[in-house]
Parts: sequence; structure tokens; C-alpha cells
Amino acid sequence: MTHPTIGHPTLDMLRRAQIVPVIDLDDVDDVVPLAEALLAGGITTMEITLRTDAAIPGIERITRHVDAGDMLVGSGTVLSSDDVDRSVDAGARYLVCPGYSAEVVERARHHDVAVLPGVATGTELQTAVVAGVTAVKLFPAGVIGGVAAIKAFAGPFPQMWVMPSGGVDIANARNYLAQPTVFAVGGSWIAPRRAIRARDFAGITATARTTTERLAEPNDG
Repeated sequence: MTHPTIGHPTLDMLRRAQIVPVIDLDDVDDVVPLAEALLAGGITTMEITLRTDAAIPGIERITRHVDAGDMLVGSGTVLSSDDVDRSVDAGARYLVCPGYSAEVVERARHHDVAVLPGVATGTELQTAVVAGVTAVKLFPAGVIGGVAAIKAFAGPFPQMWVMPSGGVDIANARNYLAQPTVFAVGGSWIAPRRAIRARDFAGITATARTTTERLAEPNDG
């Protein structure tokens, strides 16, 4: 079966970006220097999770102060229709969920914003296929089998694009991205919460640069 197009144009942008840093933001004043640090290291997107009070203001600030053509900002840990509405109103270009919710998927479609519902089982993947979803977040990827799980799911679901998250790091990102159904990977290793709190933006840039350079290296195999 030929792999279909990924669907929403924003998802195609994520496919070109490949690496999606997962951000837990505690202080909204950190978000612009964080975005600039990621961009300096070659990372062009960031998923700000709705786990903190600074998340929505942080998305709004990125939208106002960082060129949308440079940094593609998304909202993570999207759990409800209200989360969808708040994220879209703040300027999020895509939504990432830890699990599958038909209500969230439909609300995202109402706003014409890209959504990556979370899946961990064949039942959830089949639900996504029936709903017309073209791309999902596989979470927690490391716990449910990593690359082996992706290969297994690709048998019955070759049409589904996958973004693994949870247990992805600089050591295994290339192995994930080498899988035909994987379009991007998500993870917190580039901008961990402790580094953001310490305002170690130079360190974040260095990690981002190391990651992008490693991904650009020719494959040995």
C-alpha cells in the first residue's frame, strides 16, 4: 500500500521539522528566549504542554513576538474541547493529545487546526482510521515497545503516520525516524524543565544543534 499524504499542511511542516521539543513552561518570561535558543540550534517547532499556568500565555507570547514563519508553536496535553478552544485562541498551530478523544478531534476540525490524538493500542489506531485521522502521537512509545511496536502497528495500519513520544531521546531518535510510518518524534531532552528554569538557553541551543547535526549525518546502515 502506498503511504498517503499526511493531510493537514501543518503536519507536513512538522514532518519537515522532524524534532518536536516537548516544553513544560513555568515562567512565561522564559518562552521567547527559549524559542530563540531552539531556533539558533536548528529546531523550528515547540509543543508547549498545558500542564502549567504559563502555557497559554506562553503560546500567546510566541505568537506575538516570534515570526510564525520561523517557529511553529503547538499545544500539548490537550484533554478537552475547552483546551482546544483556549489553545487555538492563543495561537497554537497544532494540538497534541496523550490519548484519543473523539470530542477533541472533532473540535480541532471545527477550528481547522491540526491534531495528533494519542494512541497506544491497535483498538485506538483503528478508531483513528475510522475517524479519518491521518497522523497520531504514539505514547508512551518507549513503554509500549518502541521501534518494535511501530513496526508491528505498520502491518495492519500502513496508512497511519506516527509521531512517537515518551522515551525518545538523542540516542534513539534516528532509529525512530528511520521507520517509514514515522514523520517526527517528540521529546523533552532538548529543553528539559530544569534547563528552562535555570535559563540555560546556551545549553539548550547546544543540545538542539547536536541533535540536528546528528540527524543530518549519513546513515551507516
